[in-house]
Amino acid sequence: MLELTGITAGYDRRSPVVRDANLTLRPGEALGLLGPSGCGKSTLARVAALLHRPDRGSVALDGRTVTGFRHRAPRSLRTEVGVVFQQPRLSADPRLRLRDLVAEPLRATGRREEARDRVAELADRVALGADLLDRRPHEVSDGQLQRACVARALILRPRWLVCDEMTAMLDASTTAALVAVVEEYRAETGAGLLAVGHDPVLLGRWCDRTTHWSDVTAP
Repeated sequence: MLELTGITAGYDRRSPVVRDANLTLRPGEALGLLGPSGCGKSTLARVAALLHRPDRGSVALDGRTVTGFRHRAPRSLRTEVGVVFQQPRLSADPRLRLRDLVAEPLRATGRREEARDRVAELADRVALGADLLDRRPHEVSDGQLQRACVARALILRPRWLVCDEMTAMLDASTTAALVAVVEEYRAETGAGLLAVGHDPVLLGRWCDRTTHWSDVTAP
């Protein structure tokens, strides 16, 4: 279970963007979080992905309360969560070739020996050819780069996925392809998914249930 309880968070304690938010995601469930741009969804998603420390409230994974965020989170918890952001160019190191971008989490956790086989496996899954893997972010399209970012999110075989507006910058065919990749992975592993967005049609088709921002946070 991924549980966010009483989360207040932001970037200035005097004016938080999230106030008293509560959200629960069960194993294997796909939950859509729907809300307008600028309401605080992305901040809450970063808290759920253990990338942003809340000012108040608690995050628990499978009954274990998280006490550290970002690099201070225990590796055993950090590797349980895979995250895909809305803007791939802001989350990708421009110096890395795509194959190294995908392998980044393995190298960060001391599992370099797995990189070659896992990158090849996931590149095939997200439809990235070998020629694209040798390119850097500025040499590929947004859709191709987001494919690499999805592969990166899956490479540690996480039990939880946070997709924050993952398809907002993509065309319809790439959106369908990447949603299918995530759903195939979930079917194989039983991973839980938090999909954040502002498109009720997409979230309604993708997720088991959808909750509105106004239902999870205080006004």
